[in-house]
Amino acid sequence: MEATSYIKLRPGSTQQTISLADVVRLFRYYQEITEKTGEQLDWAYENAAFPYEVHEKEDHTQKWLYLKGRDPDQYRYLLVAVDCEREEDHVVSYVQLTIPSLATHGDKAKANEFAKFLAKQLQGELHLFNGRIMHFEKRK
Repeated sequence: MEATSYIKLRPGSTQQTISLADVVRLFRYYQEITEKTGEQLDWAYENAAFPYEVHEKEDHTQKWLYLKGRDPDQYRYLLVAVDCEREEDHVVSYVQLTIPSLATHGDKAKANEFAKFLAKQLQGELHLFNGRIMHFEKRK
């Protein structure tokens, strides 16, 4: 069963717009910090923390990221896209993480982890796969 999570950028977020290049940059940062954790533990933690290869894909309507799992028994793939929508009197940019129907439990766990990481870094409003909302943006 396919599931989708959104990170919406609100006025209190670190930025108001986002591109796929920004998301790739954040994934690289995630890999760097997990690599440093692995060095401290003397273990190749970055391979377990980010078990995907990032591929940029494009169809006739938009570009998106295809995160292909390195071990298909544990991790198959995730999809990441960026877009914007009109809400009342302003435009809201968002990152969309999709767990495809053929995904494993490992994919779902990593998607939740990545969604929370991205939301914290962007200080956005996270709409989880289960419908709940977590607020990481600075509110007045």
